[in-house]
Amino acid sequence: MQEYDVIVLGTGLKECIISGLMSQSGKKVLHIDKNPYYGGESASISPLEELYKKFKVPGPKAMGLGKEWNIDLIPKFFLANGQLVKILVHTEVTRYLDFKVVEGSYIYKAGKVHKVPATEEDAQASDLMGMFDKRRFRKLLLFALNFDERNPRTFQDVNPKKMTTRDLFCRFDLGLDVMEFTGHAIALHSSDSYLDQPCVETIRRIRLYSESLSRHTSSPYLYPMYGLGELPQGFARLSAEYGGTFLLNRPVDEIVMDNGKVKAVKSEGKLFHCKQLICDPSYVPNRVRKVGRVIRVICLLNHPVKNTHEANSCQIIIPQAQLNRKSDIYISVVSFTHNVASDGMYIATVSTTSETSNPEKEVQPGLDLLEPIMQKFVSIRNLLVPIEDGKNSQIFVSRSYDATNHFETESEDIADLYRRITGAELCIGGSQRHQSHNSEDND
Repeated sequence: MQEYDVIVLGTGLKECIISGLMSQSGKKVLHIDKNPYYGGESASISPLEELYKKFKVPGPKAMGLGKEWNIDLIPKFFLANGQLVKILVHTEVTRYLDFKVVEGSYIYKAGKVHKVPATEEDAQASDLMGMFDKRRFRKLLLFALNFDERNPRTFQDVNPKKMTTRDLFCRFDLGLDVMEFTGHAIALHSSDSYLDQPCVETIRRIRLYSESLSRHTSSPYLYPMYGLGELPQGFARLSAEYGGTFLLNRPVDEIVMDNGKVKAVKSEGKLFHCKQLICDPSYVPNRVRKVGRVIRVICLLNHPVKNTHEANSCQIIIPQAQLNRKSDIYISVVSFTHNVASDGMYIATVSTTSETSNPEKEVQPGLDLLEPIMQKFVSIRNLLVPIEDGKNSQIFVSRSYDATNHFETESEDIADLYRRITGAELCIGGSQRHQSHNSEDND
């Protein structure tokens, strides 16, 4: 009989991060995955033939060497100053990764794609707003950048915890177009409900976007060479360095309970005892509930996306109001320059939270921006969330990955999991070394 402090089921990114943090804090961790590969729902698939097989599509034809492809099933970008990058730096998993800056951030308006203005120069040149709007937008940016929650003198008569974002935008006299791209492409809200919430969260998000951008200029987003599959493996290595044990390709036969508390995991007839269990929804279907569906369409292209200045990588957001929807549509584009596709090839993924019984029709406006498309792979997944916080059962379940194409919501889930498991806040300090190493990009 083997005793562990923590057993983790599934090697999705969130599970691997938590397992790395637990191992690093001195816990004895066992990590089991029913799949023969790392990454769970959010795996990277290679070679290309495997992707065709997974989606039961005949092919591939004329796509270069299969092994030159690494296709993320759930592609997401990192905000350079975001929580997840801080975790990567703090745990030194950055040692195993090589990030590249995403070349542009775009927003869809009236049928066309426009660059998201995020610096004063961008704002001056932007065709998204007129001269007066540019001035007002600049004032809002400066307000957000100078804003300090601990120093009321920076509030300029705004009560950040009481005033709504709508009132804040009115106060700066922003037009509807400016409100739309600020809320959706800079603050990265995925619906319009934020307008009636206290504005402090939106100010934080504008600030995060601007600070992430100040490191890199072309966009605030980063994406690793060889795709996201490198990440779970980086954290698995970290866990192993601190004594974590990994068993891949092992079925989980049963989660053994004792008086409503987790006691052990049974796999291939063996019992592994634990005090706490962490897993993704696929291991505990009776402990999660469905809150929606996400559609993702992976598209293989042999050209950059139109109107993105030939960008080798970019993010495009279609705000929900543009299409009379409740949630935004996201497009992420990466390419051969990240070593995830054959020479001259691009991978664009369109995703959104489904609102009808015909999700493919919902993402059509996104697909239209990508034509001609060589091959499409469609997946429709349930969005699952845990029914309870895990305090009684000591079973802590992560949420499904949402439709956004950046990691901010997933970082919130990691912080929430960590809080539920340990009772403490996840405090991550940035290291000086990382900042000096990053400033070289801007010389």
